Amino acid sequence: MNRQATLPLALALFSCLSGWSVATALAAAPGTDPSATHPEPAATTVEPAFPPLQLVLDRRRRLLKVMEGDRERRRFRVGVGMPGWETPVGSFSVIEKTAYPIWEHPAKGVRIPPGPTNPLGSRWIGFHRDCKGRRGFNGQEHLEVKGCVTSGFHGTPNRDSVGGAVSHGCVRLFDEDVKELFDMVQVGTPVTVLP
Repeated sequence: MNRQATLPLALALFSCLSGWSVATALAAAPGTDPSATHPEPAATTVEPAFPPLQLVLDRRRRLLKVMEGDRERRRFRVGVGMPGWETPVGSFSVIEKTAYPIWEHPAKGVRIPPGPTNPLGSRWIGFHRDCKGRRGFNGQEHLEVKGCVTSGFHGTPNRDSVGGAVSHGCVRLFDEDVKELFDMVQVGTPVTVLP
């Protein structure tokens, strides 16, 4: 073997035994050019192993699809916003995720801690924040909400409400389904809401 072929191996072995870095060993070796032995690595682009997930909510069909590229990975039956409190339509992204959320009544400010009576169930996945305030009739009373409200996906202790148009703009799932969805998405996952 020639000196050029054995030099990098010998320097690597020497640096391991001596505690010197390979760069230090190269600099100490007479007649060597460190940049010739260790050229700069070429830039590479790594494509993700799987296409990113996207959530597509069809309000009319009350159906949430989890898409992986063009392939449907999972679908969930959902409840959506009632007339006057419709789930917002458009392109959004997941902005927050909370396990065991605290629910606060949007108009009255009453807070319900995590547990079996919490209207949000065990998971919250927010995707749209509106700070214009809202007002409307919820079927029982007229509400006026001042300040910001956030729409999102959540569980519910009221299983009969899944499949209906009954919320104040949020998307209700069975609690076992929202737990699965929570583990699939991350902040930044795109959300498309169709009419």
